[in-house]
Amino acid sequence: MPTSTVTRTLTGWGRIAPTAAELAEPASDTDAAALLRRPRPAGGAVIPRGLGRGYNNAAQSAGGLVLSTARLNRIISLDATAGVAVCEAGVSLEQLMVAGLPAGWFVPVSPGTRQVTVGGAIAADVHGKNHHVAGSFASHVTSLDLLTPDGELTTVTPDGELFWATAGGMGLTGLIVRATVRLKRVGTSLVRVDTVKTADIDETMAVLATHDEKYGYTVAWSDSLARGGALGRSIVTSGDFAAPSDLPSAARGDPFRFDPRARLGAPPAFPPGLINRYTVRLANEAWYRKAPRLRAGELQTIGQFFHPLDGIRNWNRVYGPGGFRQYQYVLPFGAEPAVRRSFELVSAHPAPSFVTVLKRFGEGDAGLLSFPAPGWTLALDFPARTPGLGPLLDRLDELVVRHGGRVYLAKDSRVPAPVFEEMYPRLPEFRKLRAAIDPSGALGSDLSRRLGLLFIPNGPAVSHPPARPGHQTRSPMESRPAGTSTVRTSSVSSSTPSATATPTSVMLTCGIWVRAAKVAARTTPAAVITPPVTLSPRSVPSRRPSRRDSSRIRADRKML
Repeated sequence: MPTSTVTRTLTGWGRIAPTAAELAEPASDTDAAALLRRPRPAGGAVIPRGLGRGYNNAAQSAGGLVLSTARLNRIISLDATAGVAVCEAGVSLEQLMVAGLPAGWFVPVSPGTRQVTVGGAIAADVHGKNHHVAGSFASHVTSLDLLTPDGELTTVTPDGELFWATAGGMGLTGLIVRATVRLKRVGTSLVRVDTVKTADIDETMAVLATHDEKYGYTVAWSDSLARGGALGRSIVTSGDFAAPSDLPSAARGDPFRFDPRARLGAPPAFPPGLINRYTVRLANEAWYRKAPRLRAGELQTIGQFFHPLDGIRNWNRVYGPGGFRQYQYVLPFGAEPAVRRSFELVSAHPAPSFVTVLKRFGEGDAGLLSFPAPGWTLALDFPARTPGLGPLLDRLDELVVRHGGRVYLAKDSRVPAPVFEEMYPRLPEFRKLRAAIDPSGALGSDLSRRLGLLFIPNGPAVSHPPARPGHQTRSPMESRPAGTSTVRTSSVSSSTPSATATPTSVMLTCGIWVRAAKVAARTTPAAVITPPVTLSPRSVPSRRPSRRDSSRIRADRKML
């Protein structure tokens, strides 16, 4: 029986740019191939979709067909000795953790949520807190089975060009139906974590650089609204999986205990403007003050360390009906002044970033559109309706392009196509390969149409003017002299005002995170929480607050 379809309005996790399409859930390769071969209406392209955790519209195709992998969700085999899993594309990283941890295996790379499918992790070539030592997800895939646009099944391996077009290719080379993944050996399900609270952006980057040499996982939460001497102040958390000997005796009987259940759920509706400069400033101040200056040897669960937001179902609702945009860039090592400048731009603007994360990347892989490259990566979350957000992001684009960086395709929702071309000089290679495997233009997404990612039969590859004759394409991480950027502004709307902060909105915002913290404490067995070890202050650069800092803090308190 042919797989049925239903009309659905879809968005990404950011809950912006909804579009309607036919949605199908094939249960086998044969079903999916039949759907790919099915006649399509004019302009109706096909695109795969996993769990919908991409922030943008990469898994949407207005007026077309969306192939969900919800029913392609079986772990076919898991070799408990070699740590190799063969699974269908719709298997989530959480499923792999549940299946692998009892035998001592963890996913090789985990982004900030475990609610990501294996197919989606390959298509976005996701990265995690261990990129400096492990690279991105595709580096741990030994082969994948791909249904190409004509419905033919082919096995693709890392020694072929199609593999590296698929890794980071956002589903535009075909439907991944199966993959073979190498897992990571761990001794327990707990992470031994050291925490350092930094005073400013310089100390933050110095600690991150030092910790990358000592730990397998490193990340910094940063206060995006801090200014002056406190610009870029952060809480750096670094760690590695604990050994059995690190556990208290009461916990050694079940060293791989893992409970992935979410304990909280966000209400169905939040008032507009709940996330604003005042509520975020209050939350940032509370979170920063709560953190210890130095702490070592704390045992955290996988959820606490890797996926704190997974503890709250539908946490994206907190941004209200307008949704949110995430902006993530990578800037090469040597562009530290540009990283500082990005913090200055954000802290001086009314746009509040609720979740701000800074970390370092190691070497990138061979993906034509893969995002990671050696350097600093900063991720920012903004309410989509924040006044003036568009111009702020345009200025960040200009800064990133000028210094040879790029933004993350899996999160971008507004970069203009010409700017994207400057960031990704291997885009012509991707278009050429795409034209060869999909001459009829069967595959396409709302994202690919906005950015002109695909070859259009009998027409230009993109909808904007081509590069000038003699124009030289730069390496994406090659530094550009100041003033040489050709960035064009985006079309992000910023006309909708945000609501004024009220005591109720402040309480709601803080209440969610207070409740989450309490739940995290309750769901971590007391027996596995080890006393913090006080480190010598000499181990981390420190400085006394200046008079300017004290005056700024007093002014901020009055504002709140």
